Amino acid sequence: MSKIDIGINSNDMDKIADGLKHLLADSYTLYLQTHNFHWNVTGPKFRDLHLMFEEHYTELAVAVDDIAERIRTLGVAAPGTYKAFNELSAIEEIDGVPDAEEMVSILNKGHEQVVRTCRKVLAVAQEADDESTAALVSDRMRIHEKTAWMLRSLLK
Repeated sequence: MSKIDIGINSNDMDKIADGLKHLLADSYTLYLQTHNFHWNVTGPKFRDLHLMFEEHYTELAVAVDDIAERIRTLGVAAPGTYKAFNELSAIEEIDGVPDAEEMVSILNKGHEQVVRTCRKVLAVAQEADDESTAALVSDRMRIHEKTAWMLRSLLK
């Protein structure tokens, strides 16, 4: 492949891609948790949570593709295995099937973690004057902040 010349030096592209790998891993882990909870939620709020979780994991499925493609745009291979995601993600996997309220709490914490990861990547992208990554990450951050707010509202 030819050298990438998009106005970002290769060292900065590597740093940005590394941050995006963590964001991808967090997002994929959250996607998997959300999908798992969609399948396994029970209780009086079943229908509402089942549908909401489906909306969330559907949105996350598009997001992981966008993040992985941005990593590739920067000339770096995107991680794509459970092993790699487990090593890169700050979101811990959950054993068993928690009750519905605990699912909401776990997902809220997951979305908040993704926001924190976004903030780290955003700082690196802004320092490198990488508006494309900054826009992607900023959009992701806004979505996860809003989703966390909605999930927290269910816990009141």
